[in-house]
Amino acid sequence: MPYPEPFIAPMRADLTRYGVEEARTPADVDRLIAPENGTVMMIVNSVCGCAAGKARPAVGMALEHPLRPAKVGTVFAGADEQAVARLRAILSQYPPSSPSIALFRDGQPIHMIHRRDIEVRDAFAVAELLKEAFEKYYQPSLTPGGRT
Repeated sequence: MPYPEPFIAPMRADLTRYGVEEARTPADVDRLIAPENGTVMMIVNSVCGCAAGKARPAVGMALEHPLRPAKVGTVFAGADEQAVARLRAILSQYPPSSPSIALFRDGQPIHMIHRRDIEVRDAFAVAELLKEAFEKYYQPSLTPGGRT
């Protein structure tokens, strides 16, 4: 049974205030990570403490980096059940993890940060992991003024 929306709405807002787009359906997931979108970061959000105190703040800090994905989306474990299932199917080479953060390029997963990587670090260190991944996988956009 999904978490009640009033309970998780503030946790959703922790990411959407940074411009992260919610993917609440499988179609939303597919649209976000479509190959034409270039580099995309997808966050599996959750109610756990390491999501609240580490993953979500880290995403906000990392998105201030000048090199960043063209699109950033999120699914909520325990709420967006079909969207989470779709994302996890696409990430089937990785064990399910929430919270977790995946980078995609041209619709394919290229980097994964699992819960085990998040829970042993503070938010600043998780943000550094993300920034390092952004730098490693950054590709300039083919469109003027765009980001990947």
